[in-house]
Amino acid sequence: MIIDRVLPTPEAHDLIELTTELADRELAGRVDDFEHRGEFPREVIRTLGRAGLLGLPFAEADGGGGQPYEVYLQVLEVLASRWLAVAEAVSVHTLSCYPVAEFGTSRQRKSLPEMLGGELLGAYCLSEPQGGSDAAALTTRAVRDGDDLVVSGTKAWITHAAVADFYNVFCRTGGPGRDGVSCLLIPAGTAGVCPQQAERTMGLRSSPVAQLIFDDARVPADQLVGDAGQGFAVAMAALAAGRLGIAACAVGLAQAALDHAVGHAREREQFGRRIIDLQGLGFMLADMATQVSAARAMTLAAARLRDAGRPYATESAKAKLFATDVAMRVTVDAVQVLGGYGYVSDNPVERYLREAKVLQIVEGTNQIQRVVISRALARG
Repeated sequence: MIIDRVLPTPEAHDLIELTTELADRELAGRVDDFEHRGEFPREVIRTLGRAGLLGLPFAEADGGGGQPYEVYLQVLEVLASRWLAVAEAVSVHTLSCYPVAEFGTSRQRKSLPEMLGGELLGAYCLSEPQGGSDAAALTTRAVRDGDDLVVSGTKAWITHAAVADFYNVFCRTGGPGRDGVSCLLIPAGTAGVCPQQAERTMGLRSSPVAQLIFDDARVPADQLVGDAGQGFAVAMAALAAGRLGIAACAVGLAQAALDHAVGHAREREQFGRRIIDLQGLGFMLADMATQVSAARAMTLAAARLRDAGRPYATESAKAKLFATDVAMRVTVDAVQVLGGYGYVSDNPVERYLREAKVLQIVEGTNQIQRVVISRALARG
């Protein structure tokens, strides 16, 4: 389905066209093979980086694309409609670059061109085995020893855990609660940084997710990103933007499921008619299309607030909540439209359904988004 996009500049239109061309050439024909083998497409990510797609929302002076967030999110949507794991990788990498870009020292920022160009791949390490949603209760600790910090603890559900080149690690340098949390930039080759075996996941099988153990990993103290005790604020600022990335991924996935279902319904005949002309099924598709359009609109509205420098965290939570719930509903309905054909793994809607579920969980579960929204309502 052709999407009538309202973009701010002719350059943005060209960027969407470039992304569509790359996605059709590099992603669409390879996703099934990589998903089947459970292999991370590192070279595909590197290709996107060399095309300038991994640093779009960051400043050109840092090696980024200088694009508004509303443009970056529509690039993510196009990528997700062809291969969700790749779009998620771009979103996670953007999340991982954010702390250095916004809070890093001048020395740390020297690495930004390689980060934003995709030569260095990032991971964001906040969740722990016993503290996913309660991020302020994390227990991974960094203890000062001379000019170093010695890090010990375990992070969980880390995307890119075994393939990243750098990790943003949120750890405790002070007392309990959010004021005791700091952010450390840790190179992947640091002694004592131990990625574990990848989890066997329902979907996104070409995206490695694993625990990351820090066994007295020694890191120079000047690898702190921001001030000591500022880590929780860094994490939440990054997540407000990252949730919009996941919302855009959800829109792209839902659009792909809708397009596939509509294509099938136009060709499939029952009772002497195309099934799209049967009111019960046609109305189902109409509801799916409406939900996808609404999710896109909410996501871009929140992005435009961010671009305007206005508060957007609550709207980001709403967009993430709504768009990922839409992706779940639309992929379930797409399977229903295809009937038995939708239930076999040879058909992409089966994969879309498995992939949609994780979007309701990552970057804060949808229950946490409701907490964020309800607290904003309570504050007035």
